[in-house]
Amino acid sequence: MAENAVAEIEEDADPENPDVEGAEGEDDEAAGKKKKLKLLIIAAIGIVVILGVAAGAYFMFFSGGGEEDGAPEVIAAPETFFYELPKMVVNLSSESGSEQFLKLSVALEVADETMIEAIEPRLARVLDAFQVYLRELRVSDLEGSAGIYRLKEELRRRVNLALYPVQIESILFKEILVQ
Repeated sequence: MAENAVAEIEEDADPENPDVEGAEGEDDEAAGKKKKLKLLIIAAIGIVVILGVAAGAYFMFFSGGGEEDGAPEVIAAPETFFYELPKMVVNLSSESGSEQFLKLSVALEVADETMIEAIEPRLARVLDAFQVYLRELRVSDLEGSAGIYRLKEELRRRVNLALYPVQIESILFKEILVQ
């Protein structure tokens, strides 16, 4: 009996008219779509699980999450020392004849305390090197961050020449005032 029903459905299906299909073709198409949807959902869940495992492994092994004591590692920074120079006021170079002044407060960064002892006897040379250079500057030389950076690097170079063989690490501006 079931064979007769299938035979009748197949006979009813018109091979020349594709809009009229048998019930079996529609079921196969819907079943195929459901299988594809299930496969996509399973693949998405698999990808999420793999990413979760990878992220957990990364944080455990590379971010220090696997340490027994749980305390973060502390890296000791090298100790630095500073030597403050006296405040300086210099008359800047001006073509217009107007007087313009630079007030400067500077600290020298050194690697250890013994270098401070080497700076003190040579302080007159350092101040002289600063005064000679600063008096030749114009206001336009000090404009913007690039001008201040050039000033910092030039002063560091001149200090290192005056203090040779002692070398300072950096020049730190405490105050810069141009009037």
